[in-house]
Amino acid sequence: MLFNSVQFLLFFIVVTLAYYSLRGNLRWLLLLLASCYFYLVFKPIYILILFATIVIDYFAGIWIASAEGTKRKWLLVISIFTNVGILAVFKYFDFFAESFNAVSWKVGLEWSLPILKHLNPDLVLPIGLSFHTFQAMSYTIEVYRGNQQAERHFGIYALYVMFYPQLVAGPIERPQNVLHQFHENHAYDWENIKAGLTRMAFGLFKKAVIADRLALMAGPAYLDPQHHNGLTLLVATFFYTFRIYCDFSGYSDIALGAAQVMGFNLMENFRTPYFSKSIAEFWGRWHISLSTWFRDYLYIPLGGNRVGEGRAYLNRFIVFLASGLWHGASWNFIIWGGLHGSYLVAASIRDKYLKRWNITLPKATWYLYLQTAITFLLVMLTWVFFAVGDNPKLTVGEEVRHSFIILKKMTQLSFREPLQAALNNVEMWFSVGLILLLLIKEHYVLHIPTRKNVVFWTVFVTVSVLTYFFGVFDSNQFIYFQF
Repeated sequence: MLFNSVQFLLFFIVVTLAYYSLRGNLRWLLLLLASCYFYLVFKPIYILILFATIVIDYFAGIWIASAEGTKRKWLLVISIFTNVGILAVFKYFDFFAESFNAVSWKVGLEWSLPILKHLNPDLVLPIGLSFHTFQAMSYTIEVYRGNQQAERHFGIYALYVMFYPQLVAGPIERPQNVLHQFHENHAYDWENIKAGLTRMAFGLFKKAVIADRLALMAGPAYLDPQHHNGLTLLVATFFYTFRIYCDFSGYSDIALGAAQVMGFNLMENFRTPYFSKSIAEFWGRWHISLSTWFRDYLYIPLGGNRVGEGRAYLNRFIVFLASGLWHGASWNFIIWGGLHGSYLVAASIRDKYLKRWNITLPKATWYLYLQTAITFLLVMLTWVFFAVGDNPKLTVGEEVRHSFIILKKMTQLSFREPLQAALNNVEMWFSVGLILLLLIKEHYVLHIPTRKNVVFWTVFVTVSVLTYFFGVFDSNQFIYFQF
């Protein structure tokens, strides 16, 4: 059930009306049943996997809280191993098997590993597996650390893992933020409802009008780069940069808005990332729930920056390689993560020498704009690998070659004919206008004032009508649904 579908709209209306019609002590049950239905629509059989992880982590949390000494650590290890094991089998086994088989064939060996999707063509990645797996692990880790009491109510814990607004693509929540909210009785609040509906409307606008329209412009060039010139590929990359932002942040807006309508507050996942002045700042604004997850549960346990300089650089690089692998079972995603890790390490080395040589960077406005532009271009470059890695038709190794073909052709710019064609392309200029509109809205109007009913209805109806007439509705799923 896609957020940009009529089916979801009807589902959301029915669940919300039922939610406010029930007494507080029954609402958790309604939301749990609704979340189960929401997940069953995609691939019914996989709810058994989700249920198994919920049962394991529920009891693991209780046992960890009551155990002492090394037993607590072993219980945590079992919980994490189970979650990572499920993720490894469904998401990564075929990738590593295909990589091993490719190397084996290259060196003349006859060894090969089975490919699960060849043995069973119906075997697909359970939707949202990486998201709810990480959310489940954050619970047992926080219980182990003593930052969260073990949840004794099985239904509430199950709802924590599979709350439908953020079940398949986050944000990846912490138990301290949301578990207590499922115990609370949220009163009907018209201001909350208005703010939530407005956010949902803008989220759908970002997805259907901007992201999916940009996909029409960027998609063909990336599918067949050999038959497109460098300028076309450069423009396609620029469009993809905004497409993935509008796609994912649009989903997050719908998720947070749907939760807010019912009185729940989920964590922000984006804060205008393309206005960042450094890669470090970018990762403080992009997919915040994931970047903070890796910071708290991988980077800091590895030693963070409290260890030696070289080890700190290595820790940072490892975290971003893991982040790339989290996004997808592809060498392209690993390269994408490695590039971001390299950017951060290079920036740290630069800052060290600037401090040693007592060099102060300019504070002038022009320099801040320059920093923003450079950061944007560096991020845009990495999206080439991400976009190609997102193509399921390419085999292991092909996506890397495909990416470097695009990068090479982007350096061979020829302006005359493609520029003339661009000037006559109304769809392209419409897309550029949408991007400018987005940037203005993100930079100057972070929150739409909806306290006055007339303002709310004007904004909500206007955005909804524009989405209806200019949106692309052809069942395009959100990019991050596959992760």
